[in-house]
Amino acid sequence: MDDLTQYEESLVIRTDFSDDAVWNELKSAITREDPVHGFQADVAFVDDAAYAGLTIERVLELFPEDSEQPFVFLVDGEAISGAEHPVVCVDLFDERGRTFRVVPSEMWCVENNLALANMDFADFADNVDEDGVFRGFSG
Repeated sequence: MDDLTQYEESLVIRTDFSDDAVWNELKSAITREDPVHGFQADVAFVDDAAYAGLTIERVLELFPEDSEQPFVFLVDGEAISGAEHPVVCVDLFDERGRTFRVVPSEMWCVENNLALANMDFADFADNVDEDGVFRGFSG
């Protein structure tokens, strides 16, 4: 099991190992350059079966409050099997344990802005659709 606190990039941790093809598609979608703005997510992918079934509670244990990681992304069962593959984003800084889901095509926006502290976790979590998924800012 890796020491996840050593990574400098934002982390995308695989917690569901049921479909390697979808995992590979998700990795490509997450790092794809945004066609409008030209930005892309700066992430490291953690693909270790030791994290299978990783819970939010365990994430909080793995990343102490003084961790350099302000958030992590989790690719869980819903991200693998859901039509839009919504990835979980977990707050490790301001409201530890708060989550929302984000579609892969908008992960660059979340990752870039949270990593640079241009925006707060709540700016995204408070702008999800009714189903709890962030699909971008409207308007």
